[in-house]
Amino acid sequence: MRLVGNTTRFAPVTTLILMLFSPSITLAASAQPEDLHRLAREVLAELVAIRTVAGTGNSLRAAEALATRLTSEGFPTDDVRVVGPADSPGNLVVRWRGNRSAGRPLLLLAHLDVVDALREVWSMDPFTLTEQDGFLYGRGTTDNKAGVAKLVAIFIRLRQEGFVPDRELIMVITGDEETTQNGIRWLMEPPRDLANAELALNTDAGFGDLDNGRRVRLSLQASEKVYLSFQLEVTNKGGHSSRPTEDNAIYRLAEGLTRIAEFRFPVVLNDVTRAFFQKSAEQASDAGVEDMKAILHVPLDPAAVARLTTSPYYNAMLRTTCVATMVSAGHAENALPQTARAVVNCRILPGESVDEVEQTLRRVVADEQIVMTRIGEATPSPPSPLSKRVVDTIERLAAKHFPGVPVVPVMETGATDGMYVRKAGVATYGIGAIFEDPNDVRAHGQDERIALDAFNDAVDYWYDMIKAFSFE
Repeated sequence: MRLVGNTTRFAPVTTLILMLFSPSITLAASAQPEDLHRLAREVLAELVAIRTVAGTGNSLRAAEALATRLTSEGFPTDDVRVVGPADSPGNLVVRWRGNRSAGRPLLLLAHLDVVDALREVWSMDPFTLTEQDGFLYGRGTTDNKAGVAKLVAIFIRLRQEGFVPDRELIMVITGDEETTQNGIRWLMEPPRDLANAELALNTDAGFGDLDNGRRVRLSLQASEKVYLSFQLEVTNKGGHSSRPTEDNAIYRLAEGLTRIAEFRFPVVLNDVTRAFFQKSAEQASDAGVEDMKAILHVPLDPAAVARLTTSPYYNAMLRTTCVATMVSAGHAENALPQTARAVVNCRILPGESVDEVEQTLRRVVADEQIVMTRIGEATPSPPSPLSKRVVDTIERLAAKHFPGVPVVPVMETGATDGMYVRKAGVATYGIGAIFEDPNDVRAHGQDERIALDAFNDAVDYWYDMIKAFSFE
């Protein structure tokens, strides 16, 4: 990797970290899947124990620990680097050179940082991996330290087996996905050469859904919505609360927000969301099947759209959404408000014009006294093509590991590091392959957990998938 002067930080690997995180499991070439599972769980336990929350410096510590583990397993020190800009907590980039007889590199994505967890609201220590009733509990078990543990354990396992990929494999583990995402942005910019990759596989998206414990679908995330927030602000001269005026900043702002709440952006399907509804209609057994089929035709059936819109998930898949998320106003309880502000967060369909979304909001608010400004800048993230080779490979492996479970393309309604990889021109696919109950997703919340069997199954899936995509 080409690195630039003072903007790059090479993190030292201390003797203490070497002592704490030297691997305790050595796999022979004939190792069984159980050995790989144990190694992946050991890595996961070590990472959960490091509170990789923004501002602690612990993402750097965790990256250094992983670097030590990998170099002790024989990966060249020049190919295991902790790097990043000055405003990033440290990112681990591991290059497996292979024999370079095939095409461009394959990127493998995960992130180390987590949202903080409060011990007093958890049933156990959030920063100790705890096994209970078939689950592994701990902050980051699903988002996204399980993904990191999978990649690290599989790299070690494959190296011990003497595996040599045709193409170069590049493991990219960032330390600030939950906050600034400066790490992935920096890594995808020149003069780093990661944007030369042919495709990327992301552990942080594309999960499986369970229905009463039964696997029903495996998501293939091929696009993400564009994130952008707006501040809406009303100001006036205020006055004494004992003499109310008709022009109240809070009421004026509230009226504008109410108009936004009542507005719906038009339904727009792209290749990914069209494939999502088509596949979902083939598999679903509820009353929504006919509605999913109906929206695939032109003209759209307004009644079908209205029924699907009642589901927050389907609604987010159908259109751009904008919603008020923060409000502040006034300065004293006995004074008329001089200011009233709100934040409206938009998740914009990929390919849709950000300027047009802003213009639409201004028309909907319909009040020049409500001043609207952008908070930050949007990051365009075009959908990745559902290429035959990618889809066929993922479906073939899904049939092996999860028999009878359909692979369903999806658009992420949130955001991951993958959006910056797509922006750089690298086709990116989220295929975490961890199954969970969609009504009991605990990432960022209390008692985050992953089913032990689901974790092991995902490790096995990724082991085969990395090998499959290592060849042209």
